[in-house]
This record gives sequence, structure tokens and C-alpha cells, in this order.
Amino acid sequence: MSTAGSPRQTLTFVRERLEAAGVRPKTDLGQNFLIDLNLLRVLADTAQLGPQDVVLEVGTGTGSLTNLLAERAGYVISVEIDPKLHAVAKELVGQKANVRLLCQDALKSKNRFHPAVLEAVEEALAEGNRQFKLVANLPYNVATPVLTNLLSLERPPVTMTATIQKELADRIVARPGTKDYGALSVWIQSQCRARIERTMPPQVFWPRPKVFSAIIHIVLEPERRNRIQDRELFHSFIRGLFLHRRKFLRAQVLSALGRKTDKAAVDEVLQKMGFDPQARAEQLDVESILRLYGALRDQFRGGAFATPEVETQESSGEELSKDFPGDSEDDSEKD
Repeated sequence: MSTAGSPRQTLTFVRERLEAAGVRPKTDLGQNFLIDLNLLRVLADTAQLGPQDVVLEVGTGTGSLTNLLAERAGYVISVEIDPKLHAVAKELVGQKANVRLLCQDALKSKNRFHPAVLEAVEEALAEGNRQFKLVANLPYNVATPVLTNLLSLERPPVTMTATIQKELADRIVARPGTKDYGALSVWIQSQCRARIERTMPPQVFWPRPKVFSAIIHIVLEPERRNRIQDRELFHSFIRGLFLHRRKFLRAQVLSALGRKTDKAAVDEVLQKMGFDPQARAEQLDVESILRLYGALRDQFRGGAFATPEVETQESSGEELSKDFPGDSEDDSEKD
């Protein structure tokens, strides 16, 4: 759909429009607007959108990206938590038949997407042969739960293309044996291909964040994903496995199992699999962790493999470390 009448949202335009509306950017909500229009197009280009795509955008902002997505995608669902900013975006995006603007939190909690958002996506997907994609300038304080919770869905996006904190992007694509490699790396790489498309300095945003950003492009690999039996259990397992990064593999496995078995039983599995008990989880590649998970699941099915140590209490959804311990440093540093 053409958006020829949509204004060019330069820095001057955005500042003047927000000032006229009496809106000041809220850094606690991650309101840092991407004002480099070339990079905005790079973000949309990377997503490779077409008329069959239903796009979810988390963080409408002033609707600059929303308008660009509407030109290229079949349908766009854009979610904004700030009512005042939602009103500005509604005016700037206008009435478009292929755009639905929602004013609410995209997340029910840090561990779950809001049902109303998912219902809107499902309604759009029901119309013909469509596919689901995420394209967004994600607020840093919700980037991790947005990406990980979408990947937990029965019908996840076929691609996720987003601007996120560079440090978080580094953790997503990290290789074994590096400081950035952890549960988040394994969770995404066990189901997807991921690459950093572009690194962006603070000055391409307004207000300027304190850190560098990156455009991350994540492509779902159904065959990889389908190998994982009981993804919810696998999710819990890798969280427990990386909970104590400096411990040896035996202790890390015991942590992931909730310490409901003894060292001898764990050693038996590790020996059969050819793993050194004195190694560490961060040294194992994704394939090795999948093999280890499968062996432990078969060995302790219905017994010890039930409640990892990390899940001793229900998460309040207020700490990203509850999602991926050891992978959550500075996720909210966008202000």
C-alpha cells in the first residue's frame, strides 16, 4: 500500500511534533527514536517483506517505521505502551487498511506475550496464506523477552529483524568458549540462524542512548526447532545449565536437574556421551548441548528432569535474569 503522503520523520520533524503534542521521550520505556532514515530503510530491507507477510512491530514510536512497513507488508500490527505517543503515531500513520495500532503493553509479563497482541496476529494470519514476521526498533528494556517469548510460541515468526543493544546482539550470535556465549545464545541458535546486519552508533537515535546498537536478523529453521522434544523443558534446562557459569559441567547439570539425582548418575551419562565432567557448559557448542539434553531427558524422564534449580519460585516478570541467568547484564541501558 502506498504511503506517499507520509511525512519524512527527520530529527527536526520528530522533535517539533512531540513538542507540539506535549510529549517528552521516556527513557525508562526505551523511547529512543531511530532518526537516520537510511538505517530505517536498511531495517525494513533486511526483513524482505512482501504482501503475504503479517508484521508485528513492538514500539510504534511516532510511526516512522510503521509507515515504511505498511508500504511493503500485507498487514502491520504495531503496539505502543505510551498513550500519548500512540496518539501521535495514530495521527502520523493515518487510516490505513493494512495497519492496526494497539495501545498497550506487548507483554503480559517478562515470560509471556500479551494474549490480545497474539490474538491480533492470529486474526491477521487467518486471512489467506500469510506468514508472521517481527520488525521493530525494540526498546532495550524488553528486547530479550520479546525475542525469546516469540520463539516460544507454537507458531513463531519466520524471521525477526530488530534494532537492539549491540551487546545483546553479540550474545545472540556468540560462539562457544566466548564470554558472550550462554543460555540466550543456545536458545536462539538451537532453533534459528542469526546474524548482525549492521552496527549503529548512538547518534542515529534521538535521544542518544549510552551504547551502540545493532540490527539483528534471526531466521527460523523449522528442522532445527523440530529436533527439540519439549521446548519448554529445554528452555528450563539451559537456564539451569548456565546459572553458575564458573562451575564444572557435572555441577551445572545437577543445577539444571534441580539436584534431584546424584553425581554418580550424572557422571554415567556424561561418560557415555564422551563429555568431560570438568568441562564447562560454555565450552559446549549448541549441537553438544542438544545431545546432552536428549540423553539426560531419556535417562531421567519423569524423575529428576523436572524442576531446575533456577525455577524454585515463579518469576514476577520484573527481572530479565529470570529469563536467562548470566545473559541479562545491561539489557535496559538505552537511556
